[in-house]
Amino acid sequence: MSKVTLKTANGSYDILVGSGLLSQAGTLLKDRGFSTGKVAVVTDTRVRKLHCDTLEKSLKDSGFNILVIEIPEGEDQKSLETAGRLYETLTDFYAERNTPLLALGGGVIGDLTGFVAATYMRGVPLIQIPTTLLSQGDSSIGGKTAVNHGQVKNKIGAFYHPRLTISDISNLGTLNTRELSNGLSEIIKHGLILDADFFEYLEENIDKIRAMDEQVLENIVARSAEIKARVVEKDELDLGLRNILNCGHTVGHAVESVSGLKTWHGEAVSVGLMVEARISNELNMMKDIEIERLENILKKAGLPTELPNLAPEKLLEAMKHDKKVAEGKIRFALPKRIGEVFITDDVSTSIIEKALVN
Repeated sequence: MSKVTLKTANGSYDILVGSGLLSQAGTLLKDRGFSTGKVAVVTDTRVRKLHCDTLEKSLKDSGFNILVIEIPEGEDQKSLETAGRLYETLTDFYAERNTPLLALGGGVIGDLTGFVAATYMRGVPLIQIPTTLLSQGDSSIGGKTAVNHGQVKNKIGAFYHPRLTISDISNLGTLNTRELSNGLSEIIKHGLILDADFFEYLEENIDKIRAMDEQVLENIVARSAEIKARVVEKDELDLGLRNILNCGHTVGHAVESVSGLKTWHGEAVSVGLMVEARISNELNMMKDIEIERLENILKKAGLPTELPNLAPEKLLEAMKHDKKVAEGKIRFALPKRIGEVFITDDVSTSIIEKALVN
């Protein structure tokens, strides 16, 4: 098992990564001071069938009284309406200020449950139990919680860290090929922007990753978590440095928005990384050979590298609504070279358009 500790303004919490951890969840909670009592597990229909029995047994064996709240699958569940239903269910359960909410699932479950935990009774304990590679390697780390509003992702949210994150690598065995690939883009991004050696490790081990080698998967999830944790510690509220984690996301979020949130996040980020690497190249930063390496690993990971059939002018308009826009200027976190990133808002519209159609 690997452990990453993330220090926050109010303390710290552990991110545990390893095989078979779900069956130890009850003990892990008790070891961290949670007395036996009520716990509420939020999950979706598919994940409940796959993993909830293991979690429930562990919690019951440790003496917890469990409520399982099941919601349908899908990005459309990440809404104020669904959050409202969760508030009502928790009220009926007589959930108290010390009743932990356990988010068992992928990014949608993690974001939604985190938002509810941050706002129900002005905050109840949150435990993240991510079950996808995307959520284990990225979205469950750092305390960002949110719901979507209209066609805008994460429009309403809060910063709210969990008390513990449990990433059971064994759960990744239930992912299909596309789901596994979808999680690799954020992990590749972390190497691209901050760790050239890790990027090279991913290049060398991509076949083992796709073959579900559990030790390699533990290594990449733990290292990805470590990279993100160190950035979050320096900029917990996303006021400056943390913007570097948005590499690939200015374009990626535009792709998601213009497609009506029908494009998977990891696939949108993959395309975004390629477009933003080309922007960097146009600014005489990233070299052609490095763009080729990025394209090669994304393709080997089973990820798209070309924009879907979306109008460039609509993508550009969507970028103008990005959260990083300041004084009307689109701000990018661009790869400078493999292992290094820079932030700029000095990118002409013509360069953006050229990168979009290239």
